[in-house]
Amino acid sequence: MQPTIIADYNCVTGEGPLWHPLEKRVYWSDIPTGRMFRYDPATGQHEQFYAGDVVGGFTIQADGSLLLFMARGAIKRWHNGQLTTLVEQIDDEVASRFNDVIADPAGRVFCGTMSSPAHKGRLYRLDTNGALTAVVENVGTSNGMGFTLDRQQMYYTDTRAQEIYLYDYAQESGAITNRRVFVHVPDDDGGRPDGMTVDAEGFVWSARWDGGCLVRYDPAGQEERRITFPARKITSLIFGGPDYTDIYVTSAGGDNKAENGEGAGALFHMNLGIRGLPEFASNVQAP
Repeated sequence: MQPTIIADYNCVTGEGPLWHPLEKRVYWSDIPTGRMFRYDPATGQHEQFYAGDVVGGFTIQADGSLLLFMARGAIKRWHNGQLTTLVEQIDDEVASRFNDVIADPAGRVFCGTMSSPAHKGRLYRLDTNGALTAVVENVGTSNGMGFTLDRQQMYYTDTRAQEIYLYDYAQESGAITNRRVFVHVPDDDGGRPDGMTVDAEGFVWSARWDGGCLVRYDPAGQEERRITFPARKITSLIFGGPDYTDIYVTSAGGDNKAENGEGAGALFHMNLGIRGLPEFASNVQAP
């Protein structure tokens, strides 16, 4: 099955798709334009529902609201059009912004920031009580994350380093340790690793920025398949639908389709009969 465009808002950097299990809709964002969208597969309707400050990444809270990770390290809760501030800013990140984020099995959020003129990117852990801790320093471009099926390890992507790492993960404390390389993407392999997810077989799906494809790796880090798209900058993906076999894929470059492909900036859909898993919900309360 070839990828099909289901919504095209000419996203400059379409990112972070998430399936909302309570609403049965997929959400995604366009980072630099400060827009967010949602699509309802039951009706085929899609819409822009948010315009405002830049949202680098977001999670879905246990109560169905959205937790937005924004520029300057701001973190806000969005619920029915209302924003509540949890973190006004992180002083060390005023020249940066959040990028990819993920909720962990305990409801915490791992949230990465971009490199800035002041320092390289970081990975933070936001605990459920609102406490924020830097857990990884000197990151080129903090990107996609995921967990192994046994919840004992966590994947973490540094796009600039062209590597997906594997950490030991302790669910009780949220600690990550013992970093090693899961996949290194060579310069001649087509693009750089961006967003990612893990399917029900424990295989890792990695989007390729400037590679125009998704790559599926087995748990040993060997490429199992590659799916191409009519868009050069594939940014992330998520599984959804009633049985989690629907795959939704975001892309970037919609401001220059001539260079980035006719599907650049669109949201794609495909169903290969491969089942994914529900993402964990965040459960962060205001500090």
